[in-house]
Amino acid sequence: MSARTHVRARRATAAALFLTLTGAGLAGCGEDDASGGTPAAEHTAANGDVYNDADVEFATEMIPHHADALVMVDMTQGRRLSPEFARLTEDIREAQAPEIEMMADWLTDWGEEVPETSRDHVNSHMGDGDMGMGDGMGMDPDDLAELRDSGANMFETMWMQMMIEHHEGAIEMAETEQAEGLFPDAIALAESIEESQTAEIELMEELIDR
Repeated sequence: MSARTHVRARRATAAALFLTLTGAGLAGCGEDDASGGTPAAEHTAANGDVYNDADVEFATEMIPHHADALVMVDMTQGRRLSPEFARLTEDIREAQAPEIEMMADWLTDWGEEVPETSRDHVNSHMGDGDMGMGDGMGMDPDDLAELRDSGANMFETMWMQMMIEHHEGAIEMAETEQAEGLFPDAIALAESIEESQTAEIELMEELIDR
């Protein structure tokens, strides 16, 4: 074999190897896309917001969840509370009421339905003794009635035990949004919820143990 023929052979071999590797790489990418699953559908609102289905689910579920927490805060009204517990309940009110409004604005801007909550006038049955809590709470109405009727020596402990469980549910929802959401403001809110409610759980556990 001449030197020129040898060079041509080497070039042909290299080209064949390149095509083989490139084809394998493309095939691998296709397999990764197929195995990775379909990401949440993305949308662009009329105001320019870019969001996905995970963002919609986060806001739709967190609004009634927050509202249920505020119903529990409403139950503290008219009771003699310890100073630390009173500050905790007011912190929850001051944080979550504006967050409900913010998430409702998102859904409105996106053309999505804003969910009804346990604090809506049409859903509120506080006057007849029925708590009428929404799906976000996931608590037994009997437990809520027991909390409402509990004496001063038990109310705060029972309230905090129930709110710890409620916060844990919110943290799970916030973690999902951070992993799957797209809308920056929703992700930032989820991060804030996880941080603040984790700290509140720690505080409530301390107060219960005293």
